[in-house]
Amino acid sequence: MNNPDSPSAPKVIVDFDHPPGQDLWVFAYGSLMWNPGFPVAQSVSALLRGWHRRFCIYSHMHRGTPERPGAVLGLAHGGACRGHALRVAAADVPTVLDYLWQREMAYRVYIPRLVRLATADGPIQALAFTADPAHDQYCGGLDMAGTAALIRQGTGQSGRNIDYLTSLIDHLAEIGIHDRGLEQLLALVNQTTP
Repeated sequence: MNNPDSPSAPKVIVDFDHPPGQDLWVFAYGSLMWNPGFPVAQSVSALLRGWHRRFCIYSHMHRGTPERPGAVLGLAHGGACRGHALRVAAADVPTVLDYLWQREMAYRVYIPRLVRLATADGPIQALAFTADPAHDQYCGGLDMAGTAALIRQGTGQSGRNIDYLTSLIDHLAEIGIHDRGLEQLLALVNQTTP
């Protein structure tokens, strides 16, 4: 089995061509909302239909190990996801795309796509990083109990997996997003002591 945390894991990289001289919108559904790591010209609440926020990526490094994997966030098919659309000024787009590819595409577990977002000012098109169900690191086929078991056991270089989930829920609540699926998952994780 390939080590999914290895940047050399085989995966086709999807090219993303953005017209030069134009602003770029990026859909943020997790830590990019409160820790983008790049200059944001504008941030607006947005709804993405057809995808939902889910712990669907095995973590063998940051929130787990190969022997005791954890799980981290991705966008999985179905449902809807509330998040933020982040506008990147045209002059910053090349640098921001380089940064995002280093941050989100190191293990090739995400597929970058252009998606249509609903906002209060009307629809916009944005770049989103969706989970690749064909990747070895994808664990979206697990039921909630299986995902909870991963989160309960996972500890890696960035700390305990349960702390990641708790922090995510807290950050989402601070910006007015209540994700019932994540709250149910945390309740299930907490039912059993590690």
